[in-house]
Amino acid sequence: MKENLSAVNELFSSIFNDILNIEEKVLKNGVFKDISVTEAHTIAAIGMYEPKNMSDVAKRLDITVGTLTVAINNLVKKDYVKRERCIKDRRVVNISLTKKGRVFYRFHDKVHSDMIKEIIIGLSEQEVSVLNEVLANLSRYLIEKYNNLKRGEAYV
Repeated sequence: MKENLSAVNELFSSIFNDILNIEEKVLKNGVFKDISVTEAHTIAAIGMYEPKNMSDVAKRLDITVGTLTVAINNLVKKDYVKRERCIKDRRVVNISLTKKGRVFYRFHDKVHSDMIKEIIIGLSEQEVSVLNEVLANLSRYLIEKYNNLKRGEAYV
């Protein structure tokens, strides 16, 4: 059992690093050389269709509105994002993707989709279901631990 736990731990760390490295290389070696991984995730958080207000996107990324403002300023300069004041409440700033931003969103989504398709090639439906269950358990655990740490609880 201890060997299995060690193997899972090594795989988990390796997979996490590999995904980040692949994303970075795909961006730096492709059409979208001017986008960082962080900016890619910001674009993903904004989403394709509905404008979102800055607070909602900051909350989704778990960053401050001030930090998001810096990222949005860069993405506006690069023409991936546009910002508009809300007509009903001028204090509210809505952000949405430009045409270039939507093209990038689709590209980024395809990179992730292709990765998942490659992972499940050759697996039975039952194996895919088990994989999905394992990943859902992992996600629940990580969310719970993260929320506990945000509340200032000690890691146990």
